Amino acid sequence: MASGFFQKQVMMRRVLYSLIPVYAFAFYMYGWRLIFLSIFVYGFGILTEYIMEKRQKRQVSEAVLVTSTLFVLSLPPATPWWIASIGIIFGVLFAKEVYGGFGRNIFNPAIAGRLFIYITFPNIMTQSWLQPGNFGRATSDILTSATPLQVLANGESFGLFELFFGLRSGSMGEGPIFLILIAAIYLIATKTASWKIMLSTFLSASILTGLFSLIGIPEASYPLEFLLSGSFMFVTVFMATDPVTAPKNETSKWFYGIIIGVTAILIRTFSLFPEGTSFGVLMGNTFAALLDTAFATKKVKA
Repeated sequence: MASGFFQKQVMMRRVLYSLIPVYAFAFYMYGWRLIFLSIFVYGFGILTEYIMEKRQKRQVSEAVLVTSTLFVLSLPPATPWWIASIGIIFGVLFAKEVYGGFGRNIFNPAIAGRLFIYITFPNIMTQSWLQPGNFGRATSDILTSATPLQVLANGESFGLFELFFGLRSGSMGEGPIFLILIAAIYLIATKTASWKIMLSTFLSASILTGLFSLIGIPEASYPLEFLLSGSFMFVTVFMATDPVTAPKNETSKWFYGIIIGVTAILIRTFSLFPEGTSFGVLMGNTFAALLDTAFATKKVKA
């Protein structure tokens, strides 16, 4: 990366390092499709920020590389290139640059871009699945079989082994839970991401899922499979912990995670959208500043 073009951000580089194994695994599973979409996502993501930052005579942030990586890994493998391009442009422009650029945005750009195309093109975004494996050569046909979340929604079980090691269909980077957990350990150890947000998000979602299972809601019949399916772990580790859009107060982080976890499970279980984690993060982003205000330490006058 040219030092004169990108603004050096050590924390963002650590996130990128943690995503390398996940990206490599996604490349093995989907091959050239990942590279093809990455060309458009990185290209339009960087270009959008460059155009906006040039007006202020500022450098492009390395955070846009993180945004682009998270965004492309969150896409179904058969997503058309033009939809991916629209999504990253929307995320960088309307969820980041219109607020003033890096450090001033209140919504996670990758989440905003993903949700925009998810809602705008629901038929395409919920049917663009491919059979994974062998660098994308397992099959060139779009899957007719259901994804893990769709299987669980029908009250059927799904293999824990396949879920944990990412040997199933879904968005390109959401599958390898074992690599996501390793990334979480690295991010926590380097103080790049908040363990409180990760833990509160996971625990709140687990408790609510367990409760739904006990009262007999079909979608939650298999709680552990339900949590390991979809993008829940991927979003919890990499997107919910975004230091810019998450609250800064340590107490606030617990409640922030609870908002994300509860919202994600409610939408997953009761809405027409099979995946609710992105909505959970967007809801958490909305209340982040309010939480910091509510739990701000009051200064005692002398």
